[in-house]
Amino acid sequence: MKQFETRFSQVDVLPMVKHFMDALDLFSLFKKYVPAAPDSLADHAQSLCILTANIICDNRPLYKVKEWLVRYSDGFVDIPVEANLFNDDRLARSLSALFDADRHSLMTEVSCNAIRVHGLLTDEIHNDSTSITFIGNYKNPDPAAIKLKHGHNKDFRPDCKQIVFGLNITSDGHVPLSYKLFDGNTTDDVTHIPNWNGLRTLLEKEDFIYVADCKLCSHKNLTHIAKNGGFFITIVPKGRKEVKQFLKHLKSNDIAWKDAYEIESSRKKGKVNIFKTYEAGRTKKGFRIIWVHSSSKQEDDQVRRQKKIDKAIVALEELSPKLNAYHLKTKKEIRAAVNSICKGIKQLLDVKILTERKQIKVKISSGRPSLKSVYKNKWEFKHSIQWELNQQALLEASKTDGLFPLITNTVLEACEVLKKYKSQPFLEKRMYTKKTVLQVAPVFLKKEKRIEAILFLYFVALMIVSLIERKIRMNMVKANIEKLPILPQAMNSKKPTWNNIKYFFRNAHHSEILQDGVCIQAAVKGLGELHELVLRLLEVPDSAYRNLQGKWWQFRGP
Repeated sequence: MKQFETRFSQVDVLPMVKHFMDALDLFSLFKKYVPAAPDSLADHAQSLCILTANIICDNRPLYKVKEWLVRYSDGFVDIPVEANLFNDDRLARSLSALFDADRHSLMTEVSCNAIRVHGLLTDEIHNDSTSITFIGNYKNPDPAAIKLKHGHNKDFRPDCKQIVFGLNITSDGHVPLSYKLFDGNTTDDVTHIPNWNGLRTLLEKEDFIYVADCKLCSHKNLTHIAKNGGFFITIVPKGRKEVKQFLKHLKSNDIAWKDAYEIESSRKKGKVNIFKTYEAGRTKKGFRIIWVHSSSKQEDDQVRRQKKIDKAIVALEELSPKLNAYHLKTKKEIRAAVNSICKGIKQLLDVKILTERKQIKVKISSGRPSLKSVYKNKWEFKHSIQWELNQQALLEASKTDGLFPLITNTVLEACEVLKKYKSQPFLEKRMYTKKTVLQVAPVFLKKEKRIEAILFLYFVALMIVSLIERKIRMNMVKANIEKLPILPQAMNSKKPTWNNIKYFFRNAHHSEILQDGVCIQAAVKGLGELHELVLRLLEVPDSAYRNLQGKWWQFRGP
């Protein structure tokens, strides 16, 4: 009697992820730089590709990667066979081997493949850094690995140790090209020269525009880039002499602003942000300073200042009845409390401390009061406070609302300099993707070597996610498709993210019918016309999903 059996396995987004990983030739590169022993049961390259795919598809700690892989390799069965080969011990050894490999050369080849295959433009590179927080003591640091230390924590966890993760992305699709790790207590201003030198080596040119935040704006950093034929755009910190002089000049003089461009606000629907520029001469080194006025920032500055004023007035009203008691008896004590309340807006609020004096008699003799009691006259002081807004100071402060200064050595028009700098927030979104979508923390690893190695895989994963988002958005523009209904309840997405795509393909699975243990029919279920459209926009061939056969989940070289 013939026996029939039905077998199901997960598919979701793994085939498209494999397609993009294969386009970068990742398996061959891992095999080249992280070779395994001849008698090993599985290549390090296979393990590292599986780890990278796991980070992209459904990030799990090492001890749960096998559990994740079972759904694709063995399917929904009682006893897994294929996935057992990739347990946490084997994956950990592959990470150790990756640490010992020439990761810098490996990163260079991966980035060059991305530039070549996807035609990435590299004339403008944005840089930023963030902290990756680690829970745990890590008492015995590895001298060969990056140091986990306490520093300025951007996750607001100063109690935890961290690593500083620096990232460079293109303005073309905001794709990561390179990264660099620094000890946890490294400040951002010292990272830019080695980072720029690394980019120059990677791109084999110097004339790209390097865009970064205000930590780049130091004499040493800017001079190094300029002397070596590079270009930069960054923002000037508030405390610089040039900024203070211009703001002082602005309070008593009018400026002839030049219209730059207008753009609809991404946060407030129907709101238009108007930008204007003013070129305020050059520094001693000949670098241009371009002042920018943003109508949106002007409104935000006004609202922020008014909130501070309102908060201070409420605090002063609460302070008033508490005077003349406990630690608020003297003018000095009251003045300290007022200064604390008015911190940051002291010049905008005129606060006066009024003192009322009256003479009282104080008994100085002992015993109960009587005709023989001795008294002396003493002055009693009673303090109160009054406040009012300084209208002149408010008027002067309003003149500086919405302003920020840029510094550059390019010859671009001021409006073009501004546009290039305004792409910087997209880098912050890539950092957000790494921390939330790819869930870089918490890291369930004890050895710093393996931590450093897995962060390389996170960089590769972030590159692939960015390439996927870039591809679908570019092809949507070419096909004149404004939005895709791939969100929950068929809601539309104008700029699909990796999270959107991953959710939309969640039900794709592979179904097999077996007769006496032999597959007689197989098909991929859960794909509709809209899924096929998304795959066409991603330029993923139909065969990536339709021709899935045994061990399709494995990675192979060309």
